[in-house]
Amino acid sequence: MKILLTGFDPFGGESINPAWEAVKLVKAPEGAEIIKLEVPTVFGKSAEKVFAAIKEHMPDHVVLIGQAGGRKAITPERVAINVMDASIPDNAGYQPSDETISQNGENAYFSTLPIKKMAAQMKNAGIAAQISNTAGTFVCNYLMYSVLDKIKKNYPDMRAGFIHVPFIPQQVEKRPDVPSMELLDIVKGLEIAIGCLLEE
Repeated sequence: MKILLTGFDPFGGESINPAWEAVKLVKAPEGAEIIKLEVPTVFGKSAEKVFAAIKEHMPDHVVLIGQAGGRKAITPERVAINVMDASIPDNAGYQPSDETISQNGENAYFSTLPIKKMAAQMKNAGIAAQISNTAGTFVCNYLMYSVLDKIKKNYPDMRAGFIHVPFIPQQVEKRPDVPSMELLDIVKGLEIAIGCLLEE
């Protein structure tokens, strides 16, 4: 089994992105090959980079990882919506307002990953996890939507979805009221989630 695992670069004034830091440390389970890809936090370019990797590697699964600062748990996303509405600019300075991602795409696409099993197995291992029903309207949602749209139209046997992870402690040293999770716990959670793909 081949898995494309992606994580974003830092954005929003942060010097680090726990998504990519965790992806770098994830170990492939036996029987799987993981291709790791750092993705720019930029509308347009993020999807282009992932599309190129999909075409090159033809993975069985695409697992997109992003930062959701303020969340306490690792959150597999249920759905991506056909909207770009950014409260801050992306890393290229683009800040869309109420724009459509795809003129000929669905209003929304649901994850095709086993998100309930992922969340349950992470919780069973002592990692805070829960299903999220909103991936937001920033680049994370944009990438999830774009990849699911591309796969539906071009790679019907491929499966994909998005998982958000919390801040890591070094990001909240001056913000003690903001939740965080140890990086190695995030890594462990992602490895458990990826392991679920081999059970399908």
